[in-house]
Amino acid sequence: ENLFGVAVASRFIAVGAVVPWAEHEVGAIATQSYANYTFGPDGLALLRRRSASDTLKSLLEADPQREKRQVGIVDRAGNIASFTGKECMDYAGSIEGKNFTVQGNILAGAEVLQAMAAEMERDLPFKDRLISALKAGEGAGGDRRGKQGASILIAGT
Repeated sequence: ENLFGVAVASRFIAVGAVVPWAEHEVGAIATQSYANYTFGPDGLALLRRRSASDTLKSLLEADPQREKRQVGIVDRAGNIASFTGKECMDYAGSIEGKNFTVQGNILAGAEVLQAMAAEMERDLPFKDRLISALKAGEGAGGDRRGKQGASILIAGT
């Protein structure tokens, strides 16, 4: 599959307007935890000509509030870059796998990310993996604040 996507669930209302960014033949970006709204469009612009790790480095270097941020990036080559700032609220972290990264903050615990990563490694169609990862994360405790919004964004053919 030649697809990029982001799936997100949060207590944050209208989370789909902030967190997920994806572009066909470019990659995907998730920006969360006191999200820097510029990371989406600026990150995709950088990702058109740079790797995931170079894009992440550029975004973070330009952000004086970077330690409050959480970002995950997958580039067109399947390279992964993720960052969880030291000021993100516990539990916060990420797991990187083959062609994916899962991350979260204010989670019930590490088991939320572990459950999501396990689903992303399954042999399912891409959209089904995204949905099952969200369900697994919720089943493992999800966002400690409860749930209010969710979004799935997929780009590609």
